[in-house]
This record gives sequence, structure tokens and C-alpha cells, in this order.
Amino acid sequence: MPGVLLGDLFPNFEAETTIGKIKFHDFLGDSWGILFSHPRDYTPVCTTELGRAAKLSPEFTKRNVKMIALSIDSVKDHLGWSKDIMAYNNEAPGSTLPYPIIADDKRELSVMLGMLDPDEKDKDGMPLTARCVFIIGPDKRLKLSILYPATTGRNFDELLRVIDSLQLTAKKRVATPVDWKPGEQVMVLPNIPEEEAAALFPSGISTKELPSGKKYLRYTPQP
Repeated sequence: MPGVLLGDLFPNFEAETTIGKIKFHDFLGDSWGILFSHPRDYTPVCTTELGRAAKLSPEFTKRNVKMIALSIDSVKDHLGWSKDIMAYNNEAPGSTLPYPIIADDKRELSVMLGMLDPDEKDKDGMPLTARCVFIIGPDKRLKLSILYPATTGRNFDELLRVIDSLQLTAKKRVATPVDWKPGEQVMVLPNIPEEEAAALFPSGISTKELPSGKKYLRYTPQP
């Protein structure tokens, strides 16, 4: 089955980009990474997404996350499109995108990573790239993937939220509940016995009483 599964080592592909040729693992270095794909240059939803990603780039940098986009057009097209994206953001003429865009005009990467949307076609009848998101850890393994159809734009604030959760839970033995935001209570993992949990989380643990009598909803302040 094409694509990359959670926990897989992410392919160390080589690609032409708007900043020159890269080898993906070298590009990431010791950072986290986010790769987000787009159906096509000069399309409306993609322009709004890349504009929002550019606005939020300082937030990704704060989290030690390197950003890179992908679209199935040439570097020349990407460079021209980038001007439209920055104009959409009301940036001064000559401003540049704060992250590179991969040129995948032969769709080789899109096929390898399982990015093609079978239901959305371009004017030539070729499948468009779906709106994929891959978040890669410093160990170069896939930590999260989200796949949207070509017709639905993403929420980049949500991507920051999941990165905050991934980075917290990579270091602490906790999980984040529904709609969690940084600073809110987290959940104690169910495989941690009560005595060990009490030692791990000295700020205290609260347990939600349930009809089953099972004490699996355990909360603690974010460590």
C-alpha cells in the first residue's frame, strides 16, 4: 500500500525546491518537520493555506519545526505563485515565503507518499494531490498524518495544537484529551499504576467517577 504509516522512517527523498535541491533528512537536521502538500499552484484554497502557513511560521519556528510545502508544479511556477501568496497576505512586494516549496511535477513523491486524490482531477484528467500533512520527529519517523480531500482547506492552528501535544507526550508520560490546549490538564496513561502515577505527578491526580467504577479517567496538571 503506498504511503507512510505512523512510526515509519520517513523517506529521505531528494527534490528540487524553491531554495534549490534538498535531501529531506539533511533539510530537517535535528528539528521536527511538517510537510504539507497542495493540489496545484495558482489555485484558490491552496493560496489561502500557504498564506496562513506563512503568517504562522514564527510559531512553527518557536516549536523547532521546519516547514516545507509540496505542489505538483515546477520551481518556476512555485516562485511566481509565491508572489501571489505574499500579496494575498498583504506583504510588501519582494517579500519571500518563509519556507520552501517542493516541485513534484512528475508526481513521483505524491505517488510514493500516497498523496493523490482519486476523485479530484485536473484539466488533463490527472489526479490532483490531496491535502496531506506529515509531521516528522527529530528521529525522522512519522509522528502524525492528516489527509484532507483537495476541496477542503486545513486549519493550521490545529496543526500547531497537535504539534504541542506531540512534543509534550514525547517527553512526558501523559496523553492530551479532546480539544486540549497547552496549559490545560492532561491525562495519566492507563498503563501507569496508581502508586507510580502519584510519584510521577506530584502536582496531584484527580479521577472522574464513572458508572463502571473503573478509574481510567485520571487528570493531572500539565507537567
